Amino acid sequence: ILREGFLVKRGHVVQNWKARWFVLTPDKLLYYKYEGSKRDSCQRGKILLKDCVITCPFLEYENRPLVMKLQTKHGVDHYLEACSREERDEWAADINAAVNNLQTTNGKSKTDKPDPAESQLNNISLKVLDSMYDVHSGIKLSNHVEQGSTYSNCFSVVDWLVFMQLVLTRVEAVTLASALLEEGFLRTVGQKSVEALRTAGLSAQFMDDSTALYSFSDSLKKRGSVKAETSLSAVELSGKVIKRGYLLKQGHRRKNWKVRLFVLRSEPAFLHYYDPTKDDISPVGGFSLRGCLVSSLEDNGVPSVKGNVQGNLFKIITQTDTHYFIQAPTHQEKMDWL
Repeated sequence: ILREGFLVKRGHVVQNWKARWFVLTPDKLLYYKYEGSKRDSCQRGKILLKDCVITCPFLEYENRPLVMKLQTKHGVDHYLEACSREERDEWAADINAAVNNLQTTNGKSKTDKPDPAESQLNNISLKVLDSMYDVHSGIKLSNHVEQGSTYSNCFSVVDWLVFMQLVLTRVEAVTLASALLEEGFLRTVGQKSVEALRTAGLSAQFMDDSTALYSFSDSLKKRGSVKAETSLSAVELSGKVIKRGYLLKQGHRRKNWKVRLFVLRSEPAFLHYYDPTKDDISPVGGFSLRGCLVSSLEDNGVPSVKGNVQGNLFKIITQTDTHYFIQAPTHQEKMDWL
């Protein structure tokens, strides 16, 4: 086993999204169903990796910016979603390495290599665009009023690139913003940009202006990209994302276990959880961590935890005395979350 963990997979017949436990081996990717908090012993399917082509990031799903596409040599497409960019990129790298090893083993040599410099710039642009798309920590869209006109779903890109430390200097941020404009991912918005274009084209001085507005190009907006967050809990969702991942949570009423995407934020400190099978970018639940009691539970002798429990359990009791029972897939992940 080269790697294993939760990914969310789109079905082939009924095109819904389901959390599955994936196991990567040197020549195939196996996936299993989680039933009653335990991994099903019979595998649900396998993807043969020989001559597979992986597309990462794959940005064509509305509200699902963390998808990668795996195309088999017979042209079957598999769409897999990870819990974070880092996790997705690590899976993609490991799958790619396995595919390359199979090619080397079969004596194939790679041809038609792209120009490395051009490929690198394109990769950087895609990675940055990917960060901007992120529904949890991506760029926030807002409405701006300029000279009496209101522009919706805008943002200031250079400040954000610097703040997110995706670049080292403002000069780099301006260069990157220019590349995103030239490649048609972004467009300028507002009277200022119209005047700048009329006089001398978009200068570095205009792009470095914190009040210069941008929005995603129409082609991207049609593909879903980002939606402005209109949740009642804008404040609790404004904290910095510290950690996220797939965990099993026990339901309060039915006591069944379901895979949820958990997102931990600080300042303010909140833990939210999302249903990975739904396209909705709003959490299905969450709570403030202020005054919470967090404790590790032994894997046996816990009468209050019903159902088929596999271990790696911990419990959070909120200030309002709500008890959350959570399972991590591995002991290490449980310790990291604690």
